[in-house]
Amino acid sequence: MTQIKPARPRLLAAAVLAALTLPGVAFAQTAKERELEARVAQLEAMVQQLVTQQQQTDTAVTEVRTAQAAQPAPAPAGTGAAAPIQATTITPTANPGTKFTVGGMIRTDAMVTKTTDGDIAKGTAGRDFYVPGAIPVGGNAPDTYSDAHLKFSRLWFDASTVLDSGDKLGARVELDFFGGALGNSAATNTYGATLRHAYLTYNNWLVGQTWSNFMDTNALLDAVDFVGPTDGVAFVRQPQLRYTSGPWVVSIESPETTVQPFGGGARVIAGDNSAIPDVIARYTHKGDWGHVSFAGMARQLKYEPVIGNDNTDTGFGAQVSGLVKLGDSTDIRYQVSGGEGIGRYIGLATVQQDVIADGAGNIDALGGWAGYFGLRQVFTPKVRGNLFYSRSQWDNNVAWTGLGVTRKVHSVHANMIWSPVPKLDFGVEAIWGERTLESGTDGELMRLHTMARYSF
Repeated sequence: MTQIKPARPRLLAAAVLAALTLPGVAFAQTAKERELEARVAQLEAMVQQLVTQQQQTDTAVTEVRTAQAAQPAPAPAGTGAAAPIQATTITPTANPGTKFTVGGMIRTDAMVTKTTDGDIAKGTAGRDFYVPGAIPVGGNAPDTYSDAHLKFSRLWFDASTVLDSGDKLGARVELDFFGGALGNSAATNTYGATLRHAYLTYNNWLVGQTWSNFMDTNALLDAVDFVGPTDGVAFVRQPQLRYTSGPWVVSIESPETTVQPFGGGARVIAGDNSAIPDVIARYTHKGDWGHVSFAGMARQLKYEPVIGNDNTDTGFGAQVSGLVKLGDSTDIRYQVSGGEGIGRYIGLATVQQDVIADGAGNIDALGGWAGYFGLRQVFTPKVRGNLFYSRSQWDNNVAWTGLGVTRKVHSVHANMIWSPVPKLDFGVEAIWGERTLESGTDGELMRLHTMARYSF
């Protein structure tokens, strides 16, 4: 660094002053002497100005040296390192070396819907995304309406640690805003935060709430609608204990039972759960061509219409699902599930129930099957499209259920998604869906669903 050398005018000023004043002692006061005295006064003013400038220079030098001393050492060349935001971890009570991450997405959904037999009730889930069980049937006239919301915006927090022993710890909490309304659509459109996932992991173990093991998330379709093939997809989040070993995943999960009351009517969620959790096992085989996955489930179903009068039945289900690559830009995704007592796991538990009940409260596991098949095509690095069909069908005992329960639902979806830059998606999806009752009465839904999403 170049050193700043301040001027030293004090000695020079003193010498000039002495040279000019000492001769004045030997001469009498004359006009010339008075002129000389004026010059001396002028020189004194100049000297004072020089002294002031010197003081300012000294102050500037001190400030420069102080600032240079306070600067951090430059980052090593080529590392791209930057000064940390803070010197200490934001998780001071966690295990040493814990990595904390945050992410989520901002998502806007807007749609125009036409239903042939009346409208879907405002404020219900069927107005926010495709819910086949909400399609009106038997109404008097068609209706068209539009909706928009940001309820599926999301925020998540992760923590992960590798201990000195090599053991791995992890945790996740994830929220969205698909909760109850705290305002109204006329003014604030305010909604409460909703817990999606909350679990911890320890090596191969998982404890907490997340996707059911009966759900193959790797075979989900690339939909603009929040779920997409809702009619036939297994889609459940619930508390569980899970163990993973290579291609095998085994879990025990919450044993909730849903009941179709005698004669029809709204579903009943059993108030007294089974003492035996749902047991699910999955095996997945992966290759360069994609993957195929097989799952099986066993359940105890329980209903207590009157306290002390327990009724139980056994449920079971099987599933095959996967993804097959047809090239670098094309793939097929599919899932087929079947069994008895699996209604709660299919279609967000909105189509059919696990069991049906007779007049005395005795229950029988409801049989049925569900599935979807979809084609995904990447046209360019920024544009992709999907075409898929989804369906579920159920074996109701109409002597118990009556003719007003759902026999089948199915839908066709076609979409295009544009990603102008990474993590930013704009999509549009055309949806046709139909719900048919055991009586043969049916209703249709036509919807144009648009979406804008930024993931971070």
